[in-house]
Parts: sequence; structure tokens; C-alpha cells
Amino acid sequence: MASVAGWAAASTPGTFPPLPRAVAQSLYRRMRAVAPAARGAIDRDRATGFERAFADTACGRLVGSLDEAGLRALGMWTHHWCMRFYDDDTRAGRRLVREIAARQGLGWTADEVRWMLRESLSAGPAAADRFTLPRAAAAQLPEADCPLDELPPAALQPGSHVPHQRRPESSR
Repeated sequence: MASVAGWAAASTPGTFPPLPRAVAQSLYRRMRAVAPAARGAIDRDRATGFERAFADTACGRLVGSLDEAGLRALGMWTHHWCMRFYDDDTRAGRRLVREIAARQGLGWTADEVRWMLRESLSAGPAAADRFTLPRAAAAQLPEADCPLDELPPAALQPGSHVPHQRRPESSR
């Protein structure tokens, strides 16, 4: 399955102007710092089920250990991961995205929101939750910086969804 994210998604022409290379590299550097812990927490939560309260999960403990900048990086990485690998195995990642989206005062930047929106648009309707975190983060920006007005109206239509992408049997 090809990635819809990464430098190409951050720098291609489209709805949003390309991010400056230094900005995009900074975003990826911060996400790489949380990626190992995030992947491990998501894997542990996938193995143990979804009945527990979020705070009692590996992802919940990881969220509790991070400051605001760490939470933004974790949210962006998880959003990125879910856009690339949306399938039945991303339930824990989508739960993590929803939990981060529900937090106020994380200090999102307009560049972070534009990056997530660009990724969501690049993914197309591949994931029903693709705008959850970008919308929540955009709502925390000052109105003058909010990039939601820059989206084509069809991009934020609720209910856009395509079937899950399945992994080949050999990788399960």
C-alpha cells in the first residue's frame, strides 16, 4: 500500500501552499521522536482489546507522560499513521486520535493544522476519521489563522467513506 503522506504530500501543489522544507522537516523530526513509543503503545493496545478506559491503556499512559508539545507530535504522528495504514488494525490509533482531539489548549500551529489537512485531503475518503484531529486543532487556532476556510467545500462533507484497506494475508 502506498503512503499518502510524507514529504510529497507536504510539498505538492494543491489546496494549501507547500510547507517550507525547514517547517516540514521540523514536523517530521518531532514526530520521529514519539514514533517508537506511539507504535509500541498502539501495538500493546491492539493486543489487549478495547474494553478498558483510555487512561488504563498503554496509549493513555503515554498521553499522560507527555507535555503539550509531545502531545501535538503524538497526535500528528498517529494521524499520519492512520492515514497511511487505515484498516481494522488502526482502531487503537483512531481512538488515540480522538482522545488527543478532545484535549483543549495544546497550542496547535497553523502549519501543523495545514500539514494534517493536506494529508487528509491526499488520503481522499480512505478513512472516515481523517478530519477528526485537523478539525479539532483548527478550532483551537485564532480565527484569522484557521485554514478550514481554504478547503474546498466537498472536503469536509460528513459521511465520506470507502471500505477498509486490508493487508495481504501473508502480513497478518
